[in-house]
Amino acid sequence: MAQEVFFLDLHWTFSNMQEAVAILGRQDEFLRLFRERFACRILSRGEELNAHGEEAEVSRLEQLLQVLGQLYREGNPVTEHDIQYSLRMLEAGSGEALRQMFADKVAVTARGRQVRPKTIGQRIYLEAIRHHEITFGIGPAGTGKTYLAVAMAVHLLKQKVVERIILTRPAVEAGEKLGFLPGDLQDKVDPYLRPLYDALYDLLGVETVQRYLVKQTIEIAPLAYMRGRTLEDAFIILDEAQNTTPQQMKMFLTRLGFGSKMVVTGDITQVDLPRSIASGLRQAKKVVEGLQGVAVVELNEGDVVRHELVGRLIKAYEVFEEQGRQEERGISE
Repeated sequence: MAQEVFFLDLHWTFSNMQEAVAILGRQDEFLRLFRERFACRILSRGEELNAHGEEAEVSRLEQLLQVLGQLYREGNPVTEHDIQYSLRMLEAGSGEALRQMFADKVAVTARGRQVRPKTIGQRIYLEAIRHHEITFGIGPAGTGKTYLAVAMAVHLLKQKVVERIILTRPAVEAGEKLGFLPGDLQDKVDPYLRPLYDALYDLLGVETVQRYLVKQTIEIAPLAYMRGRTLEDAFIILDEAQNTTPQQMKMFLTRLGFGSKMVVTGDITQVDLPRSIASGLRQAKKVVEGLQGVAVVELNEGDVVRHELVGRLIKAYEVFEEQGRQEERGISE
């Protein structure tokens, strides 16, 4: 016996014209996405949107409008990534997880923008940081590993849970020799630390960051400067950790002191070390498996929050590199 199909009408009114433009897109670019992905008739005029179709489709559309409306009213720009990811979540029947994700606010930038996870993977990553002393965030570029870790560090500093933030990177020569760069040692290593400065400036503003740097509430330094220290009541982030040696990684992890949290971020597919040197991140991932107090979160191309094409490029490179490895194994055999 055929299952009876029910149809539903939706009459949606946006708060104002600005909200309608933000959610439907300039020149209705996002509205076209809705029409492509929902099997229902959607009409829009001014601040009104009407839809008619099967109950399940119209209900999903209503859920999407609710989530995007909440996002907009909290001062966040609605991006194509937000819409595409939300659509995928709703199609998978994960509407409640989507609402929880958008409700998870981490920090507010210097310009008043809410910082929140944009994928389920990012939310899992943030939850791991909240509940573990050491968290490894492993994944490709664009997944927010570093930015979200810095946002969490700023949040805990403002809440006085930690007294300082320490950010570090290994100064690995990825294509350029440090000795040939102009300036003193700080000038030479600053380019490697620039993404950390950028994240801090966005979250706190340039003047606040400079004041914290002078007071040493925030410290940004190459990994070599961590040797011999015990870091207490601090939020410590090791970025680009795939470029640490096993010895450097062990040295860093054992700096953990009371009242501190550590976040280690990196992309094990982008190692700039010489081929003869193992990546400390790869080794540590195996060493800490199952260790109490330590979490390992792996993000993937589905968590990339840059341009949609970036995710597709990452996937294409993974396929290409896997084919190369298979060919090498075939030759060696």
